[in-house]
Amino acid sequence: MPSDSRLPAALRAFRHRDFRLFFSGQLVSLVGTWMQSVAQSWLVLELTNSAFRLGLVSALQFAPMLVLSFFAGALADRLPKRRLVLASQSVLFTQALVLALLVHLGHVQYWHVAVLALVYGIANTLDMPTRQAFIVEMVGRDDLMNAIALNSAMFNAARIVGPALAGLAIARWGTAIAFYLNAASFVPVIVALLAVRAQGRPRAASGRSMADEIREGVRFALRTPRVALTMAMVLAVSGFLFNYNVLIPLYVRDVLGHGAQGLGLMMATLGIGALAGALALAILGRERPPVAALATPALLQAASTGVLAVVHSQSLAVPLLLLMGFCGILFMAGSNSTVQLTVPDELRGRVMSLHTLMFAGVTPFGAFLMGSVAQAGGVKTALLVSGGGGLISVLALLAWWNGRDRGPSLAARAEGGPV
Repeated sequence: MPSDSRLPAALRAFRHRDFRLFFSGQLVSLVGTWMQSVAQSWLVLELTNSAFRLGLVSALQFAPMLVLSFFAGALADRLPKRRLVLASQSVLFTQALVLALLVHLGHVQYWHVAVLALVYGIANTLDMPTRQAFIVEMVGRDDLMNAIALNSAMFNAARIVGPALAGLAIARWGTAIAFYLNAASFVPVIVALLAVRAQGRPRAASGRSMADEIREGVRFALRTPRVALTMAMVLAVSGFLFNYNVLIPLYVRDVLGHGAQGLGLMMATLGIGALAGALALAILGRERPPVAALATPALLQAASTGVLAVVHSQSLAVPLLLLMGFCGILFMAGSNSTVQLTVPDELRGRVMSLHTLMFAGVTPFGAFLMGSVAQAGGVKTALLVSGGGGLISVLALLAWWNGRDRGPSLAARAEGGPV
């Protein structure tokens, strides 16, 4: 890795050894994760041919966020973060391997997939806020936004490669190979984490109960207007618009008439758009983004989702999916940066767990809703509900933000600290 002076500005987070190790391990693992995501959706459709059950599995995968996210955030502030991430990654490795064996041996049933989706959700609930809070300890606050953008670029590069590989592998060898490859992909990330020097040491013990510490994090989020707005937008966008694992497989199968290979290519198209958005952030973003930088991509993503409902050809669907991916990552990376650059270090785990709850915890409701709407009225109706709900929600939040009390006390606070 080149010295600091030779690193391009877009790659400045790579001057930190621990982040380089973390990044390289995660890149391999995330390719496998995206392969499993596509394979799981296709497996459920093969087993059940039910949009409702596909939505239910997605709901089970994210349901633990609703119950355990605050607990996970408090743990991240109390325990060494590196050890927590190692533990969660080890559970995810085991989950993928069990699913691979069940499919390979021909014993898999729908309830197996549902239970293992729940196991995945529990491990992921611990992993997400801990991993996000750990990044700042590897790179520092000055390079945090660049690290988040690079992390998003990595996530979406994997989102391109993983689904495309999954589609090709499933078409040739069946779904089991995707689960096996995902299990194998956890080995490099575990090795990389073992080599990371940063421990993510917890803050000094406060002597307060975990419930009191959780309430402290929630109070900070609710009483800091910029964080409250960001959390509410994440809630709306995640609930209505981030249901790709339910809507895209149904759209590819029922509207475009494609199989597993087509699904992989369409999911990869989303990833290409998202990768472009992440790279743009890495090059341009250094400061906390303004509200408009969050609202504009959210509104464009909602509009694109609604328009997709009336598109029947791949040539028209591809640019829409590219735009959806681009806008989605601009919004999510921007919201992550907004929260991380506003929250004090001692509250980071708890506040990021709330961000995780808004991002992933609401997904069970969105997935269940979209699966139910698609089952009753078809995927086109579900796309209209998804896009329309996202559009109305974000516009309502913008109206609140623009009409909120901007009296002297709030103005003074804005000058002295984040709002």
